[in-house]
Amino acid sequence: MTENKKGCKNMSEFNGNNPFEDAWADVPVFASAPASAVPLETPEPQVQPTAPAQTTASEPAPEPPETATTQQKPTLDLGSEDAAPNLFDMSYGEEVPEVTEPNVADDTDDEQDPPEAIPEAEPETTEPDTSEIENPLEAMIVAAETSSIFSALPVFEYGAATEPIEDLKQTFDALRVAKAVDFPELEDANRVTWTVTYGKIVKTVSGTDAKKKKIGEFKASIESSKEFMDALKKSKDKNPRCVLKPSVRAQSKGKALSAYKGVYASIEEAEESGKLICVLPARDGNVYEIRSTEIGTFTSQTKNCTELSEVRAGFTPALPLVPWEILYEIIGFFREQLREDGNYEALANILWDKDDETFITYIPQQVVTRGTVISDLSDMPSSDRYLHYIDIHSHNIMPARFSAIDDADEKATRLYAVIGRLDSLIPEISVRMSNGGKYLPIDPVLVFEQFDSSCPQEWIERVTVRSPAEVCIREV
Repeated sequence: MTENKKGCKNMSEFNGNNPFEDAWADVPVFASAPASAVPLETPEPQVQPTAPAQTTASEPAPEPPETATTQQKPTLDLGSEDAAPNLFDMSYGEEVPEVTEPNVADDTDDEQDPPEAIPEAEPETTEPDTSEIENPLEAMIVAAETSSIFSALPVFEYGAATEPIEDLKQTFDALRVAKAVDFPELEDANRVTWTVTYGKIVKTVSGTDAKKKKIGEFKASIESSKEFMDALKKSKDKNPRCVLKPSVRAQSKGKALSAYKGVYASIEEAEESGKLICVLPARDGNVYEIRSTEIGTFTSQTKNCTELSEVRAGFTPALPLVPWEILYEIIGFFREQLREDGNYEALANILWDKDDETFITYIPQQVVTRGTVISDLSDMPSSDRYLHYIDIHSHNIMPARFSAIDDADEKATRLYAVIGRLDSLIPEISVRMSNGGKYLPIDPVLVFEQFDSSCPQEWIERVTVRSPAEVCIREV
């Protein structure tokens, strides 16, 4: 048994069944011709091609249905047994009309089965445009990374104090009251403004909002905003902290600020305030008072302004006193420069070792004369470990006074010392600070230990102290 391209098998395998039965399943029914009308000898048959069910180029022809149809089929009269009928003669003894594709919409025959549906060609598949569609994997990653920040507690920060805020139902003002126990400057609610920093989002809360808004709800409102989510996607930090910082807008010294008076850092802030009296420092180092009235603005220099803090110039050391042994060695080094051919200056630096927490002396390579020192600091120890604390240079036998050359050179913010009268039993020493090139003399005892002046205790016990009045009474 062989199979051809269209699936029809050899005639001998049909066992008497009509091979065209399925092929004519959809052809309209015609009356059978009488046997006498069938010629015994017929020319080569002209088989009228049937119109197959329309298919697309991409799909094969549908398989014929296996179930028997109830549609009436045309029959072939084969005549007598002696006749050799031509099975390919489809003429029926009369002209057979051209077979056309049956009208599938014709439903006049109730028993006629509907034709099998013609499969449609599948459209060509193209890659969908995902340029504007959010990547679901990226969305899952962002969701996983951000899930922890929503449950993280906000943080209270003020100065060096840092503490998680566990009670999210409290208001900003309730938190202020709780922290005012440790930070009295937060007692006045009118002066306190809260700054909430959450990733790239910064918001402020003050006044009545501070009394109404709850911390947890305020944090959640930021997290649900599109602005926050967009900033979070672009940020490298996927776990930002929600930080609440209070700030005191103004502090008064001596008396409380009046409702019509304020202290401001710039003229622009003063103008926007709408206050009658505005106090602000100026570029010239003076403090000015500005009064705005209906007839104009009055500006004048003011002194003893109680609204401003009292500040005094000076130096407050953060390091221990320099041991007197180091200073004593440096004086000995300077005295070595008093030579027979002349009295020369010299330079020494005192450094603070941050690792060992001790002072060391660094003597740079230098070229000296009787009035100048030119040093080379190329081999200065690393500033990562050592702090440059004090520069000390000598004025040989001259007074310990800073010169104009010293003023031009000593611009860095640190301490400077000069030692003179080295030919005396006790030399002179002067110390000053340079605050970005602005100089102020300071007492040497703020920086150096005094020389060891200990003596036997029995010497001290032999001394009796009396007041002058007591001495005069005894003499009388």
